Amino acid sequence: MTLLAFGINHKTAPVDIREKVAFAPETLSEALQDLCANDNIREGAILSTCNRTELYCGLDTEDDSVVLDWFRRYHHLSESDLKPYVFTYPDQSAVRHMLRVASGLDSLVLGEPQILGQMKQAYSSAHDVGVIGRQLNQLFQHTFSVAKQVRTDTAIGASAVSVAFAAVSLSKQIFSDLEKHTALLIGAGETIELVARHLKESGIGRIIVANRTVDNAHKLASEFDGFGISLSEIPAHLAEADIVISSTASPLPIVGKGMAETAIKARKHRPMLMVDIAVPRDIEAEVSELDDVYLYTVDDLQEIIQENLKSRQEAAKQAEEIIDTQVTHFMGWLRSLDAVDTIRAYRESAETIRTQALETAQRQLASGKDPQQVAEEMARLLTNKLTHAPSTQMKQAAYDGRLSLLESARELFDLDNPNK
Repeated sequence: MTLLAFGINHKTAPVDIREKVAFAPETLSEALQDLCANDNIREGAILSTCNRTELYCGLDTEDDSVVLDWFRRYHHLSESDLKPYVFTYPDQSAVRHMLRVASGLDSLVLGEPQILGQMKQAYSSAHDVGVIGRQLNQLFQHTFSVAKQVRTDTAIGASAVSVAFAAVSLSKQIFSDLEKHTALLIGAGETIELVARHLKESGIGRIIVANRTVDNAHKLASEFDGFGISLSEIPAHLAEADIVISSTASPLPIVGKGMAETAIKARKHRPMLMVDIAVPRDIEAEVSELDDVYLYTVDDLQEIIQENLKSRQEAAKQAEEIIDTQVTHFMGWLRSLDAVDTIRAYRESAETIRTQALETAQRQLASGKDPQQVAEEMARLLTNKLTHAPSTQMKQAAYDGRLSLLESARELFDLDNPNK
């Protein structure tokens, strides 16, 4: 079986391409079933975040185009629309890629911890649908273990750096006195929770949380002395917000140009910062055309994020060394699967010999033969039968001059070398 990591991410594709191939949570199960309905795709998992959409697959073919074909058909895109932006990593490269992604080494923000939780969710979703097989299951478990080791053994996660942190850093650059300002956070997921936490620690004056499920908005807002509203209430409160940070899984924009324009007029053109870290985008791109609105997407956060990378570069080198070792370990396990059938056949052969010898011994005992003599004959019979085939093959190998097979036999049977 061929392992494959396939997809696009913030390094290979701009946000307008990434949002076209994102998988909404409510469609993920159906997509997984459709993916693995392909005869050549034995197992699979899908990771879809604001910065990446990646498929991890076990294929019954070396032709990885089957995944690209499925991917473009599912999203109704042509091959020319996608091919410039996708990457494919087979086998060992796929293992390395997954370990790097889970450890935060391939993230927009080096070492950010959220991706590990997102990867665990991707595994859980695929497992629930029943499309995770033995090899991907082992690879995911190994991936989680290595990511934990990287965080434990290096300083990759020592500072609070994430897309959420970068968004708040941008807010602090534009509004130096956050205690006098109001933030409207759209969404109630992990990213928005991190944003709220960073804002609170930075002294934000007031927090409003808007979410499709109002109870979740109230629950999150209450943790930070804010209040929750529904998405439908955003137009009534948008003018109160100096800072708007949005991260939802909505397939359609939540804040349009008209809504933002109305809010700016109500604010008497006091400036408003909007940070859209969702894919697909929550805020229409045309909002950036408005005076007094400063709209940033996840791609615009790159400059801020670069400033936070310096302290993590040495830790990243250490993490890469750990990953090099762990890739070797996993590939060793994968290769060991090739021996499973041989080991099983060898054990079955030995079991047959044992059964035959035991039946012979039982018949002899039943006929009244001396037990001591029966035991000795059984031991001799077992020894002869178990060593017959290997002995014959080694003699033939020596006759044919295949000395490497004799060396392998010494290693296999853990024998001393008489020439040493």
